[in-house]
Amino acid sequence: MKKAIVLVSGGMDSCVTSAFANCDDYDLAFLHLNYGQRTEKRELKAFTDIADYYEVQERLVVDINYLNEIGGSCLTDNTIPVPNADLDNSKIPISYVPFRNANILAIATSWAEVINANAIYIGAVEEDSSGYPDCRRTFYDAFEKTIEKGTKPETQIKIITPIIDLSKKEIIVKANELNAPLHLTWSCYEMEDTPCGQCDSCALRARGFEQAGIQDPILL
Repeated sequence: MKKAIVLVSGGMDSCVTSAFANCDDYDLAFLHLNYGQRTEKRELKAFTDIADYYEVQERLVVDINYLNEIGGSCLTDNTIPVPNADLDNSKIPISYVPFRNANILAIATSWAEVINANAIYIGAVEEDSSGYPDCRRTFYDAFEKTIEKGTKPETQIKIITPIIDLSKKEIIVKANELNAPLHLTWSCYEMEDTPCGQCDSCALRARGFEQAGIQDPILL
């Protein structure tokens, strides 16, 4: 049976990406990253809950606190406040964690070679994201070439981004179609008990549910 590693942060996008991978009839392995983010414990719980929902047996949680030590993001540096949402901002926001997705893709590639996975799923969103440069399909095309050049000759790994062209509204609609467990997810950048409702991630989520005409299950 073909095997795929799914990068699961615990957020809505990675949850729906997991649903896509599950429907594609892959044997699933879930990978999660602790990098010293503000909501690290809550995101880990969401990861575990989603993995339990899909009955995933192969799980890997990697701690790379050097991203916290490097800093440069309000998610990893507590001296940088999380700003209120500005969904019209065209610049790269301070919540961007420098080159984070490259770090996790490198880890996923190493694990894929060991467990013979031939696909890596990641819930990157280009159209309706916060403007992160490592959420563009061009970045993943380039990384696929890096994987090809830097792994064993017999290694064949493709990076699959099933929601990259979807808006948050479309992701939520698709989640309903695929029975993705959005009630288990966590999106807030700042709080671990009740969503702050003020950060970019909370605002994007709220707008998506409003446009889809669906109640956010974590607010019920």
